[in-house]
Amino acid sequence: MADASDIHGVVFKNGSATLLARVVGAGGAAITQATISAIKYTIYLLDANDPDAGTAVDGHTDVAVSPVSSVIFDALQTDDLWDVDATGYNFKHVLDVSANQAFAKAGRTYRVVFALTPTSGQVILVRFRVQAI
Repeated sequence: MADASDIHGVVFKNGSATLLARVVGAGGAAITQATISAIKYTIYLLDANDPDAGTAVDGHTDVAVSPVSSVIFDALQTDDLWDVDATGYNFKHVLDVSANQAFAKAGRTYRVVFALTPTSGQVILVRFRVQAI
């Protein structure tokens, strides 16, 4: 079993973020557009004294992301955005901050949680923990 872990990063205060990940399903195979039926995300401002406690960010709570094909790739991508390894990513989301800021407090940590609903099986969580500068 692979370890569950947050993907760490840094974002600019009041900026957007391009979030990348390689996501596999319960069977160990990379997810594809056909295996995911819905995607939602929420951003939490984490409590400075308790990093497991957080407050949902206005305008970024339980946001539906569609179509699935705008986030999930059927083939792993190995473009210049990905510098983790030579295998690549199959999840990419650029946060829209045009109407609501997502990272309004510099020096604070945020958790971005994506819930991917598969066509069968359990919800897949993809989590990012980012520091705003």
